Amino acid sequence: MDSEVKRFRNLSVWQVAMDPVEEVYRLTQGFSEHERYNLAGQTRRAAVSMASNIAEGHTRSHTKGFLHHLSGV
Repeated sequence: MDSEVKRFRNLSVWQVAMDPVEEVYRLTQGFSEHERYNLAGQTRRAAVSMASNIAEGHTRSHTKGFLHHLSGV
């Protein structure tokens, strides 16, 4: 049986990393228009970066490369 995870969306760490993304988007919806395009945008990008790094690192062909990529998370 092959236990390798084929899709990053199946990684539990990616699923957990998406929780703050959803919460940040929910919370920043109530920001004023000025804040939404400045502070909210920066906050949203920061929240998304964790899950994005995990997804991008998952494309590495070796575990060592994946772990090295995640070291910036």
